[in-house]
Amino acid sequence: MATTKLVLATRNQHKLEEFEAILGTGEFEWVSALDFPDIPEVIEDGETLEANAVKKAVTLALATGLRALADDTGLEVSALDGAPGVYSARYAGEPPDYAANNRKLLDALADVDDRRGRFRCVIALAEPDGRAQYVEGICAGTIATAPMGEGGFGYDPLFIPDGEQRTFAQMSAAEKNRQSHRGRALAAARERWFAS
Repeated sequence: MATTKLVLATRNQHKLEEFEAILGTGEFEWVSALDFPDIPEVIEDGETLEANAVKKAVTLALATGLRALADDTGLEVSALDGAPGVYSARYAGEPPDYAANNRKLLDALADVDDRRGRFRCVIALAEPDGRAQYVEGICAGTIATAPMGEGGFGYDPLFIPDGEQRTFAQMSAAEKNRQSHRGRALAAARERWFAS
């Protein structure tokens, strides 16, 4: 069976591992932005997750001549009017710092009872000619009052998905991927773009 070569528009090894775990490696040959060191970092200056995902995918597809997948993910907290949202990765400033982002979020919610939030992941697929489309996945939950767990990355130690008592960071990768925003977005991507 022939494999489809896909380039993932990220230098984040955690994201690459999640994409490989969810979409699999059998029918896909994965490469990432790490395999193209001469391609400059894409500035994520879009005002929406969709804009950033499409920009990253199109930039890499045009530069490599390969089909490119990119995602942009945000944590949208109800009591913060959807913040940090599109600024999630750099919520506490540059350079991105997971621990600092988590501390800032906990500080912002220190006296807040409504701790509802949702992760939203937008995945874009760009063709080598620059045409692009996207899908999204959403996982609703609540924000814990303190970090719990050692796994995952980003806001995983604080995010408890609906129906669970544990944070993403307390779950195995397989448990997280079955219900996460990225898992849901990748399932939609597989169904729409890669179903045989």
